[in-house]
Amino acid sequence: MIALKPVDVLVLLKIIAQRGRPWTQPEIASGLSISQSMVSRALKTAEALSLYRPTARRVNAKALEDALVHGGRYFLGATKGGDVRGVPTAWAAPPLSNEIVASDPLPPVWPDPAGNVRGLSVEPLHPSVPQAAKNDPDLYELLALLDVLRIGGAREVGLATKAFHERLNK
Repeated sequence: MIALKPVDVLVLLKIIAQRGRPWTQPEIASGLSISQSMVSRALKTAEALSLYRPTARRVNAKALEDALVHGGRYFLGATKGGDVRGVPTAWAAPPLSNEIVASDPLPPVWPDPAGNVRGLSVEPLHPSVPQAAKNDPDLYELLALLDVLRIGGAREVGLATKAFHERLNK
């Protein structure tokens, strides 16, 4: 059985964040602080699931969107924790930070000792996510929107689904 893992999703989102610019596996690996072999395995898994076309070097954005919007909450579930210093995510991060006024005084954050915000911990897809997001604003938005799909309520998920669709289909 072939299953999509969190690191596979991370690699696919990084490729989408390239916005059609040429990329290499070593560049993707470096940008995500993961090994090149992890990138290679992620792309092979994505190809087997029809989420990546190696001949075109493109992600099947529609299929990935369907998988994440309808199933991300279940196969990429997030563990929420207590008060930590970190990097804002979900509705506390762009692009939804200007659209949603949170009722909780502590925003969701990825734990990061170098983070600039105190909030409630949300386990990132991979330990390298906070740093990768700091280095790539397009990837940051995609990961934050994915976190809304993972932990948000109906209203937040509705807004994130629309924004996610716009970004995946640029």
